[in-house]
Amino acid sequence: MSTILDPKKDSKIPEGQLAEKWTNYKAHQKLVNPANKRRLDVIIVGTGLAGASAAASLGEMGFNVLNFCIQDSPRRAHSIAAQGGINAAKNYQNDGDSVYRLFYDTIKGGDYRAREANVHRLAEVANSIIDQCVAQGVPFAREYGGLLDNRSFGGAQVSRTFYAKGQTGQQLLLGAYSALSRQVNKGTVKLYTRYEMVDVVMIDGRARGILARNLTTGKIERFAAHAVVIATGGYGNTFFLSTNAMGSNGSALIQAYKKGAYFANPCFAQIHPTCIPVHGEFQSKLTLMSESLRNDGRIWVPKKKEDAEAIRAGKLKPTQLKEEDRDYYLERRYPAFGNLVPRDVASRAAKERCDAGFGVGSTGLAVYLDFSAAIERLGRAAVEARYGNLFQMYEKIVDDNPYETPMMIYPAIHYTMGGIWVDYELMTSVKGLYALGEANFSDHGANRLGASALMQGLADGYFVLPYTIQNYLADQITVPRFSTDLPEFQEAENAIKEKVAKLMNIKGKRSVDSIHKQLGLIMWDNVGMGRTKESLEKAIVELKEVKKEFWSNVRIPGEASDLNTELEKALRLDDFIEIGLLMAYDGLNRNESCGGHFREEYQTPEGEALRQDDLYSYVSCWKYTGEEAAPELIKEPLDYEFVVRQQRNYKA
Repeated sequence: MSTILDPKKDSKIPEGQLAEKWTNYKAHQKLVNPANKRRLDVIIVGTGLAGASAAASLGEMGFNVLNFCIQDSPRRAHSIAAQGGINAAKNYQNDGDSVYRLFYDTIKGGDYRAREANVHRLAEVANSIIDQCVAQGVPFAREYGGLLDNRSFGGAQVSRTFYAKGQTGQQLLLGAYSALSRQVNKGTVKLYTRYEMVDVVMIDGRARGILARNLTTGKIERFAAHAVVIATGGYGNTFFLSTNAMGSNGSALIQAYKKGAYFANPCFAQIHPTCIPVHGEFQSKLTLMSESLRNDGRIWVPKKKEDAEAIRAGKLKPTQLKEEDRDYYLERRYPAFGNLVPRDVASRAAKERCDAGFGVGSTGLAVYLDFSAAIERLGRAAVEARYGNLFQMYEKIVDDNPYETPMMIYPAIHYTMGGIWVDYELMTSVKGLYALGEANFSDHGANRLGASALMQGLADGYFVLPYTIQNYLADQITVPRFSTDLPEFQEAENAIKEKVAKLMNIKGKRSVDSIHKQLGLIMWDNVGMGRTKESLEKAIVELKEVKKEFWSNVRIPGEASDLNTELEKALRLDDFIEIGLLMAYDGLNRNESCGGHFREEYQTPEGEALRQDDLYSYVSCWKYTGEEAAPELIKEPLDYEFVVRQQRNYKA
């Protein structure tokens, strides 16, 4: 029998009308006065958009912040890779946008599996993010008259996505980095680069510090604080091949999970429809082509199988195919949204066409993204101004000119909607432990709309956590600073050193990457775009075998007490295996299809995701019960007060 959480009590959702909840919360929250802020320490793990914005904000407020960066500079955080833009309901185009419409599109895009209150707050604060970033000097694109420009993204019929060419993430990160650097210079933030968190330290049931491995020296170091904030991104690299940077990992999430934090909705992983297809077995990551390309690019495959076969054999070029012989399948199936349907819908449609034998490329696992109509309508110069750097990147990787030949794209793992469970205050089920951005589960339900990742990361860091963490810290001002000599720190350090020694002493025959690739294939084949009861059960069996193989046959060269990238990867791989099992358990539990979770047994006659709202309108929270035991399921009901659930329709 699973435990049921009370959405009001446990999730701390404020009373009142939807549009008033956040205002009411802020009006009644506890505060910490300026003199007392200096007495409180906060650890923030991660320096991407969520981590950097939170560290800069809390530092500016007067808290003492310890900020940990896995790279050599916060400027290398994976937020830099985001291309397309950031959403906000400014309605500059006067095309009917509003805070409510942004809220509703996000709830609907997530297939009605997100909390109403959290999503509405996100939509509310999004406008402030744009103002903040403009003040920081982020060079958003502007219209001729000087107003900030917008473009369309999937899952919306309005233009609400603010962008800086095809490098929006980079520009936003530079803004957050400048704010963070100012606080580092002032002394309110102490920045630790090339450090990786390896455990959360608990004292009397509260998160009071972390252990971190100095990646340059290999030394395990101790850090204490009154609260700990995790902002380390998602767990997409469980699949080995994903659009994530190779260093992106889910280890901080598993460390929190093993200390009592619930892992929520792990099976909700997003497949992005516009990625450069896999081109070889020695590939280490995949490259994303921005969703913004779907504004002007048209997606198609040949109408006739014989044409697709001829293209795959190199006997026919896509430019030789007449217009009437092309199937613009998204425009055909979803006339109201066309090429701008949400990511999960576009991805499944591409897979269906390729599985049916209409795919292109040498493997048949690709579709075309064609700009010929846009170039003819707008001119090459206009298309180059909008997407030039993306076209250049594609040509460098594929060695083909997308101005002359249609791009080839195929879905790939991109973003994880699941993550550490948090309440309305962004606190996990562990007191004093918070999770921000992609590391938490809170805002995207079963599918994230494009341009909403940057929005959530900055909303959490700039405009949510600075309020909500005070509600907790207001009661901590009389708690003295913690010594890292306490037995809890010693026990945690002994445990991690014992684990590292065990790994180093295996001295097996297989590299970390070879086992990670094996894990990735199991995940993609059985827990990927299409899942079944049988495939998920098979995955659980095979993942347990991979875990045994890892702990008996992995080979880690070098020394633990030194710079050792193979040891870093091994520690992360152990956690990826745990995440893979959680994803399979969660997918097996959810006997429905919704968003990024597509159980092939549950689909409409048209092949769309078929939800079972009477049975699965809840957040599935998984509680750690031991190294070899299956996790315990805890449910948080999603009681919708202000939105009526409907079958998603992007056709009209």
